[in-house]
Amino acid sequence: MESAVARTAARPRIALATYRPEEGTPSADQDLPVLREALETAGARAEITHWDDPAVDWADFDLVVIRSTWDYSWRAEEFVAWAERVAKLTRLANPAAVVRWNTDKRYLGELAAAGVATVPTRYLAPGDPADLPDGHEYVVKPTSGAGARLAARYRPEERETARRHLAGLHEKGLTAMVQPYLRGVDTSGERALQFFGGRFLHAARKGAVLEPGTAYDAEKIPHPRLEAWRPTPAELALAERALAAVPHGPDEDALLYARVDVVDGDDGLPCVMELELVEPNLFLRLHPESVPVVAEAVIRAAR
Repeated sequence: MESAVARTAARPRIALATYRPEEGTPSADQDLPVLREALETAGARAEITHWDDPAVDWADFDLVVIRSTWDYSWRAEEFVAWAERVAKLTRLANPAAVVRWNTDKRYLGELAAAGVATVPTRYLAPGDPADLPDGHEYVVKPTSGAGARLAARYRPEERETARRHLAGLHEKGLTAMVQPYLRGVDTSGERALQFFGGRFLHAARKGAVLEPGTAYDAEKIPHPRLEAWRPTPAELALAERALAAVPHGPDEDALLYARVDVVDGDDGLPCVMELELVEPNLFLRLHPESVPVVAEAVIRAAR
């Protein structure tokens, strides 16, 4: 039988963990087959696996890369437990401790305390008073969410609708985030800066996701008007400060991949909207030149 050491030295076996689409529905991750092919071409054995498949023996892999596990946000505790279990069997990217930290957006408060410019955020847990703004437009969303799931924006006069939204989140046992709606999103959009292997990879920009009057439980287009983007020096510097503040172990390469989403604050300067350290869409279709770079970094991590 081939030893694990020999296997890793020759052709490392890599799992690309994703979500399980509904029967008859193709995966929404357009980058997944592209990445798998690139890894195979570069000399690895890459398999697309469902993170919640009980038949998968994760110990058989040299590296498990969390990719498009896009159903984790409504199964957060189960997902974090899975990550911690896999991390005991093989190498997981990103590490389980980072996964646990990043699946709860209360990390924005930690970034702000560390001096990183972030979107101002208040947190309302179940049982807290419905303390909502009355002088400006604002956003209500859960601390565990992705793709604008269960998120909506409100004008001050829509307070009762926002209260019902907040009550619905609390009934589900979810803590809510309340943030001012930054008008810069409507003009300069939201920019996503991607890092891989500790280095800046590429960036993209998208338009506003939350349209006025859209119900919090309505389906939303997560990446409207997506386009390639060249980040400004200020955006790059902010992203690097944010990533430097991420708590993890002593391994300097603990973050195989990272995405930093930034928007313009009311002062016109960029601020962090969120960090995507679990399952960021890499937008490789916008940047085909990045595909071999990503494949090389993944294989290097597996070895």
